[in-house]
Amino acid sequence: MFIYNVTVNINDEVHNEWLTWMKQTHIPDVMKTGCFVDSQMVKVLYVEDEGHTYSIQYKFLEMPDIERYQKDFAPTLQAEHTQKFKDKYAAFRTLLQVID
Repeated sequence: MFIYNVTVNINDEVHNEWLTWMKQTHIPDVMKTGCFVDSQMVKVLYVEDEGHTYSIQYKFLEMPDIERYQKDFAPTLQAEHTQKFKDKYAAFRTLLQVID
């Protein structure tokens, strides 16, 4: 099992709008791609940065799943996020392998 982790720091001024949009629109759209088997969103605590920081974790079974997502779906989904919240967030992505 693997995890595609997206860490996002979102500005205070759009935090509530972003959180609602992530829960109601973006995460469901990512899951509809069929590339992931589960997802969760967690708030990162005790961050010294301004704003709010979240980790959105999408679980997938095999590397071809994330490769398909990144090739066929990520560009459009990430562009929607950027268009809606431009200059109001910082994000980075990591791939993780579950050991146990």
